[in-house]
Amino acid sequence: MGYNNQRIAYGNTLVALGKENKNIVVLDADLGGSTMGKMFEEAYPERHYEMGIAEANMTSVAAGLAQTGKIPFTNSFAVFSGGRSYDQIRQTIAIGKLNVKICGSSSGLSDFGDGATHQAVEDMAIMRAIPNMTVICPADANETVEAVKAMVETDGPCYIRLNRNDYENVTEEGKAFKIGEPSVLREGTDLVILATGYMVGLALQAAEEVKENVSVKVVNVSTIKPLNQKKVKELVDGCRAVITVEEHSIVGGLGSAVAECLRRDKIPMEFIGIEDTFGSSAHNYEDVLNYYGLTKEHIVQVIREF
Repeated sequence: MGYNNQRIAYGNTLVALGKENKNIVVLDADLGGSTMGKMFEEAYPERHYEMGIAEANMTSVAAGLAQTGKIPFTNSFAVFSGGRSYDQIRQTIAIGKLNVKICGSSSGLSDFGDGATHQAVEDMAIMRAIPNMTVICPADANETVEAVKAMVETDGPCYIRLNRNDYENVTEEGKAFKIGEPSVLREGTDLVILATGYMVGLALQAAEEVKENVSVKVVNVSTIKPLNQKKVKELVDGCRAVITVEEHSIVGGLGSAVAECLRRDKIPMEFIGIEDTFGSSAHNYEDVLNYYGLTKEHIVQVIREF
């Protein structure tokens, strides 16, 4: 069954996987109605733990459950699931290489109404810097389903960031997710856009708009770490420039990961993302994206400048 919301896709996938794998358990920090952890709670109440507004405690409990052979998923808004629990994630889960899966829901600017305190614009940078941590940012609901499956099959710490809002899928339903592998969604020869999350769809729209003048390859980078550096180099080989696009700070996110891959290659690069600033509240998601220049029109502008 197809979904057009990453949170709904995530909740339903956990329920389906929980039926097959009795070791999967879910922990929420008073936000199960938003993270969709409530779906798992309704299906398997004995394997769901409501921890209250205590993310650090939730994370420590998850670490303990992992050491008994369980596969715990911790859920909260991205700004809380990683930020409030950083010490517990680093000291216990990452150093111990424990099999804990961390879900950062309502990531980026997608919680448009609650402003800077609830908008995680630096979560990928934080989680990417932690050794042993896998960092995943699916493009859409279809990819979310397959990414969660891959997380269950992968032993070790994983972080996944999810968007709050409904939007159309740009990836194929049911396509197996391979951690670390970027995928080409549109071929091109002049310029390469490497995008992640919601911005993948906008990158595809921008590439279509300029197709009469510029041949643009669009690559979906849904694993921020580990990132297959050899594959990235192959994907940009022969092109004249690279643009990265993310709903995240340009400090430490996808752009930084790609620049690290290409640091010895003489190829022009530009980052499209949130400048070194916090988010802000808006009446709707489109308004806040426009304010920060995360639009098809801005991507087109940068392509034409190149």
